[in-house]
Amino acid sequence: MATSSAHLSFLAGRISPFSSERIGLFPLRGEFRPRMTRFRCSAGPSGFFTRLGRLIKEKAKSDVEKVFSGFSKTRENLAVIDELLLFWNLAETDRVLDELEEALLVSDFGPKITVRIVERLREDIMSGKLKSGSEIKDALKESVLEMLAKKNSKTELQLGFRKPAVIMIVGVNGGGKTTSLGKLAHRLKNEGTKVLMAAGDTFRAAASDQLEIWAERTGCEIVVAEGDKAKAATVLSKAVKRGKEEGYDVVLCDTSGRLHTNYSLMEELIACKKAVGKIVSGAPNEILLVLDGNTGLNMLPQAREFNEVVGITGLILTKLDGSARGGCVVSVVEELGIPVKFIGVGEAVEDLQPFDPEAFVNAIFS
Repeated sequence: MATSSAHLSFLAGRISPFSSERIGLFPLRGEFRPRMTRFRCSAGPSGFFTRLGRLIKEKAKSDVEKVFSGFSKTRENLAVIDELLLFWNLAETDRVLDELEEALLVSDFGPKITVRIVERLREDIMSGKLKSGSEIKDALKESVLEMLAKKNSKTELQLGFRKPAVIMIVGVNGGGKTTSLGKLAHRLKNEGTKVLMAAGDTFRAAASDQLEIWAERTGCEIVVAEGDKAKAATVLSKAVKRGKEEGYDVVLCDTSGRLHTNYSLMEELIACKKAVGKIVSGAPNEILLVLDGNTGLNMLPQAREFNEVVGITGLILTKLDGSARGGCVVSVVEELGIPVKFIGVGEAVEDLQPFDPEAFVNAIFS
């Protein structure tokens, strides 16, 4: 199946009506297998989502400072670059670039990305294009931004044109799925969106209680399992049906945390996806994978497996405020070609921020 493509733009604030296959949004690399398309849905403009996008765009501009403060540890880790370039001269090019390479690797930019960046800088220095430390710093930032912009152009939530839009939140245990769902609900609710939560985590006893707390905190309604042995697909199906009947704008579906190596639990996600699609054609509009930023490059195999099973449409990278390895954002985008939709830069309810590549680059290299 391929998802609906009319999108809510958190940063661009507009709806572009077009139809495409979701798989077409994922750049193919030699080491990845082409995937089957999932569903196709023609899209049209939606006044409600257009207005919502405009409001969130305005709020996102004022949230740049939160992104900046959230990456303070990464910025400290990369501060050595400024020291290296302060008194840069051509004779010390090799030493400076070696130390710059080490700083990028420590920040989890990944070996392939790091080598590519450093070798490009070396070529530009030796050819005379870069003649000062400030020019090298600007070229470094531009190189990273190009990587993010080229493969991460669809950072907006793509909510289609039918109500309710359905968003599934998936990921491994402890990554921050339920918290991220609650923070996303808070952001949407504050902009006038009618949000319904679905407690699809039927394995963890306290999961429904946790989500109910978030529902109360954000003023959202919630659908929970009836009985101890309720299946997740049943809960989500019931929630989407209610959302459709009662005119909700968005249904946010929580799911159980699962290791990407557990085949039976991964199969359950397929059942959940099919269940909501039977209620609303084209649903789920988004399947967002929550990844713990503290795991660094270890998040890559998780993302690959989840994407193989259900077709991830976007990523939420959490706990980046507690890690000095913000380069993992670049690594994920470069390796998988899956857009980062949100980043978690703190514990507060407002600290789930729409991902802006330019703001990210400025935050880690300032």
